Amino acid sequence: MEINIPEVLAEVTAAHDRYEQALVTNDVDVLNELFWDNELTLRYGIAEQLYGHDQIAGFRSARSPVGLERTTDPVVVTTYGRDYATANLEFNRPSMGGIGRQSQTWVRMPEGWRIVAAHVSVVK
Repeated sequence: MEINIPEVLAEVTAAHDRYEQALVTNDVDVLNELFWDNELTLRYGIAEQLYGHDQIAGFRSARSPVGLERTTDPVVVTTYGRDYATANLEFNRPSMGGIGRQSQTWVRMPEGWRIVAAHVSVVK
């Protein structure tokens, strides 16, 4: 298996960057688009466990758009072959008062790169 094929790494990094921009600007349509539309998709958040695209989309639409700005560093994107990738990062969100971590599993679907699993936690 080839790790970090340059063009695949560029694709996933672009998808991840698009997600990050949508997150901090509360672009719910893009956030919902980038999560795989399937009941097997999951997102474990700081205070929620969401199973299936419908629950994730419901969380996004109900979430306050205030205080979503954050900085990220480091961001580590790794691709495995041409259809599977992970993205991991640390973030600092002043409104949260702590350092957080985010992990995403990305899979190439017929409609493009989609998140199939995500986890967010806070390190105090």
